Amino acid sequence: MLSFEIALGRCNNLHKAHITQLVITEALVLSTAHAFQNCTQTQHTEYQHCFTVHTDKCIVCEVIQMEGIYVTIRTSLDPLSGSYNILWVSLVGSQCESPPVRPLTDAQCLLPGSSCSVLIKPDKEIGTVVLVRLRLEARPGFPNLDWHCLDVQLKLSTEDTEAECFPCHRWIRTADGDVELRNNRVCLLNCESLQILREHRARDVQNKQKHIRWRTFVEGGLRCIDMSSVHALGPNLGFSRQSPGVNVHYLRGFTDRAEPWSSLKELEMLFIQNGKDNKVAKYVQAHWKEDAFFGYQCLNGCNPLLIKKIHCLPPNLAVTSEMLKDFLSGDSSLEQELEKGTIYLLDYGVLDQIPANVINGKQSYLAAPLCLLHYNHHGEMKPIAIQLQKTAGTKNPVFLPSDSAPDWLLAKIWVRNADFQVHQLLSHFLRSHLIGEVCCIATLRKLPEIHPLHQLLMPHLKNSLQINIQARGSLLAANGVFDKAVACGVKAMPLLLARGTDQLHYSSLCVPEDLKERGLDKLPNCYYAQDALRLWNALYRFVSGWVELYYHDDKEVQSDSELQSWIQEIYMEGFLGFTHTGFPQSFQTTAELIKYITMVIFTCSALHSAVNFSQVDFNLWMPNSPAAMIRPPPQVKGSVTEEDLLSFLPDVNSTCSVLIVLSLLAQPALDYVPLCQYREWYFKSGDLHRLVKMAQQDLRAIADNIIKRNSKLELGYPYLCPNNIENSVAI
Repeated sequence: MLSFEIALGRCNNLHKAHITQLVITEALVLSTAHAFQNCTQTQHTEYQHCFTVHTDKCIVCEVIQMEGIYVTIRTSLDPLSGSYNILWVSLVGSQCESPPVRPLTDAQCLLPGSSCSVLIKPDKEIGTVVLVRLRLEARPGFPNLDWHCLDVQLKLSTEDTEAECFPCHRWIRTADGDVELRNNRVCLLNCESLQILREHRARDVQNKQKHIRWRTFVEGGLRCIDMSSVHALGPNLGFSRQSPGVNVHYLRGFTDRAEPWSSLKELEMLFIQNGKDNKVAKYVQAHWKEDAFFGYQCLNGCNPLLIKKIHCLPPNLAVTSEMLKDFLSGDSSLEQELEKGTIYLLDYGVLDQIPANVINGKQSYLAAPLCLLHYNHHGEMKPIAIQLQKTAGTKNPVFLPSDSAPDWLLAKIWVRNADFQVHQLLSHFLRSHLIGEVCCIATLRKLPEIHPLHQLLMPHLKNSLQINIQARGSLLAANGVFDKAVACGVKAMPLLLARGTDQLHYSSLCVPEDLKERGLDKLPNCYYAQDALRLWNALYRFVSGWVELYYHDDKEVQSDSELQSWIQEIYMEGFLGFTHTGFPQSFQTTAELIKYITMVIFTCSALHSAVNFSQVDFNLWMPNSPAAMIRPPPQVKGSVTEEDLLSFLPDVNSTCSVLIVLSLLAQPALDYVPLCQYREWYFKSGDLHRLVKMAQQDLRAIADNIIKRNSKLELGYPYLCPNNIENSVAI
């Protein structure tokens, strides 16, 4: 029989309309008053609304007396969610806990889509049920299968039409021991009224910290999870990706041919077989030599993160106004164009003195170019000067559009080769994959599952763990594609990642600041900038609504110890405590918090889409973005002919190895989740559902606008159309 205090607590949670009306005794009134004195003011008010009060003694006229609590455990619908294992369940109350009971007999098992019920009769008053504890025990003689629990539901009576739900929605293993579920009311630590629930939050993160630990991937680079296999993640952090089945059959046939391409016609045959259905790649192949297209790629290609406006020349670029006067508008000078803000720069100094890889037994080479571009009155971004090495000198000439066609084209190819290295390891892997992993690790280690930001962020973060473990174990490992086919091989990769991390600034990840700082925010033909800014604003509105549901002022942000511990973990453990990078160490205002959460979601969804799903389009015609160069950069002008250009390009097998990987990476999964489409249960009702619907409406409007714009362009920009953006880094 439940005590009156238990009835009060259960009534608050289990829909009071079903409680039988009774006239209670004077003795009961005393226990009632005691119960009211020990609850919070909010609970007190709720209890008063819950019960009918007839006298000034606060006599309660509705109470329940029962033999126990009806517990229903539901198994998920997935065909593989069932288990032969033995299940134990117990209830943890505000006063004590009930002994564990078995809801199934020896002849029963947990079947997919099934439910089992048990009446738990505590032998003493346990108080308000605050946790449900589950434990899976191996059944002798049967396979030890994981079990996917949907939820546990509690009722005071079989006649109740509604139950209090303790959601699970995860896999449970025998190795997990006791798994504790709490009800579905998300809250901050400061809002917890019961010490037992505060302790549960602490246990949640402490248990995660035993499993989720930090490891150094490369010295000076962002840190990663201390796991070398996907299996170690466990079933709740791993995922299966339904591949679209990309046809790389015609590329695999060349993997043993370790020799140079014999002619461009040979390359064209490869391209026809593999790129005949790719409209963007065909456009690239037709226009890759043109200066205007070279500049277009800097704005809208697979790496739009490097180009920036400058108002003064870098001191190590040996360019004079006289050299460039023929490539500027009318009678304008370089000084005037710099002042007007029409001069842009690509600086690949991060590659300076990086040791290049040996591929097929042959030394490859790297350059660290500086490329000056001019945005002319026709709306074209054109290169006007290229210096192939960081330090100016007599053996490092500045190439100009007026030089011989082979010289100028080769200089542009060297820039594109440098861009391939920076794009793959810094713009793509570091800025989206590794940042997502750092934030995911910190979220698991510092934010309990009941924290609202844990629930908001994890759909955007958790896949990064598996995909990065796989990348470190294959693509970035010995005998992986970087080792066998890319100029910046696995030996040089640590140095490049460390340099990239040192140069990574918080403002460069915050779209409005980044675009304004680089002078791209008002360029009419920078479609990346236009789309990125609209997406950022939509995500910012979504995150603002979410944050404001739980943080009502700046003081609540400041006093959330779990939140402050989370951002400190990211800063100190993930980002190595680099003070010059501008990343926050704490949050003082809701505005700071909203901006940071928006950055995380944008980085793991939209940014990754822009730099990943575009790459096969711009790289399929290999001369446009060679992964390696097998002759050194020219030290004088006039030393190459058109026939010589092919001899700089990578061998047949290394070319095809890179294209196979890029083809696989650039294909969305058949079951991919688009941006702000959520499968998690807690997004499907209440205020959170309303916020999601508003965000989806914003994104549909953006998608319609992008589709309409692209229909009018010869070469559209689809990579930031919300329909094409995955919710997380999952490839």
